[in-house]
Amino acid sequence: MGMIKSYSTAASGTFDNTTVAGVLEYNTINATSYVANWTNKLRSLGNSQFPVNVPQTVENNYFFTVGLGSDPCPKNQTCQGPNGTKFAASVNNVSFTLPTTALLQARYFGNSKGIFSTNFPSFPLNKFNYNGTPPNNTMVSHGTKVVVLPYNTTVELVMQGTSILGAENHPLHLHGFNFYVVGQGTGNFNSSTDPAKYNLVDPVERNTFGVPSGGRVAVRFRADNPGVWFMHCHIEIHLSWGLRLAWAVMDGKLPNQKLPPPPSDLPKC
Repeated sequence: MGMIKSYSTAASGTFDNTTVAGVLEYNTINATSYVANWTNKLRSLGNSQFPVNVPQTVENNYFFTVGLGSDPCPKNQTCQGPNGTKFAASVNNVSFTLPTTALLQARYFGNSKGIFSTNFPSFPLNKFNYNGTPPNNTMVSHGTKVVVLPYNTTVELVMQGTSILGAENHPLHLHGFNFYVVGQGTGNFNSSTDPAKYNLVDPVERNTFGVPSGGRVAVRFRADNPGVWFMHCHIEIHLSWGLRLAWAVMDGKLPNQKLPPPPSDLPKC
């Protein structure tokens, strides 16, 4: 990238170019269709420096609903959720509870009992019209549950937005991996027709993707980085409400495919 220079018709050295200020003004904040049309045009470069390695076959399929929900209001508190409840957020109705012991440490030493469980649901346990009338019960469940992935296996993840307590875009960030955005759209995901429309040739490669408001997005990646990797919404209040989860990628057979031990000077939490 070349150096960015100031533009001026004045003679060089006759103006102060040490400070530049600008004003960015938005005409609208909800141009959902415009955003969708623009992001659908993004493509990978597809050259020798940035090859496209989108998985053509999938070994692990996941369908996650993402959105808001509610919790009972704690005693002696005033909550701003519907009907006096407390706002919450979840993935597949699991609101992630942060552990008191590091997940990576528990994963390495194999002592996950009482720290995290590996029964995160691959699909919603209770199906409904995700962008239609929300269910009467909007309460979420809680737990420190992770998704386990064998080393070097391929993953397809469909993230489906819901209309529970309002539909909105959720920017989801995955640590430890880049992935390819192979499809996205409005409404509910159709497992019969939507995969046929996937871009498996030159999809954009990212580490953060927006689950469209009232829609869904499909990504693919290869689980070739051992460890425990956080995935979370980048809207901070949603993150604090539990819109997060973790992927536990297991070791491969070769030495360079295994999670290294913690350093001797690792600070205690």
